[in-house]
Amino acid sequence: WHGRGGQGAKTASLLLADAAFNTGKYIQGFPEYGPERMGAPITAYNRISTSPIRLHSNIYEPDYVVVVDDTLLDSVDVTAGLKETGAIVIKNIKPLLKGYKGKIYTIDARKISEEALGKYFPNTPMLAAIVKVSNIMTEEEFLNDMKTSFKHKFAKKPDVIEGNMKALEMALSEVRSR
Repeated sequence: WHGRGGQGAKTASLLLADAAFNTGKYIQGFPEYGPERMGAPITAYNRISTSPIRLHSNIYEPDYVVVVDDTLLDSVDVTAGLKETGAIVIKNIKPLLKGYKGKIYTIDARKISEEALGKYFPNTPMLAAIVKVSNIMTEEEFLNDMKTSFKHKFAKKPDVIEGNMKALEMALSEVRSR
């Protein structure tokens, strides 16, 4: 996960880890960042497996990369180590992908989040997009888990639950291979 502080990349990676765990997978979800400040680049990681995970380090050869903020393409090589058998999920295709020849999936996270949530929160649509692209779990398992998670997290804000669920459903249907 590549994003900036405050965009929810860390939260999305932890939600993905929780959802995968709840479907019986072994998981790791953790962020890496320097000085904690809004807008600073951050990287978050997930390991998801059907067998126990014994490795505890950053991920240097990812199967998938999610780019929450495509302005990072000017300064961060988001495809470093990315396997050509994997894929990248990004908002827009740009020539700054340093010659990556693997699969590229796009999602208009801004449009979806603004329509479903009334504000720009890119992490929710990007989370759904990576679930769709990676087939970590079924869409039904994912949506059920997220609904339960959101009910707990936003117990006093039911309108937030509805908006987030709408954003997830929209993203699952709108992610595109390029």
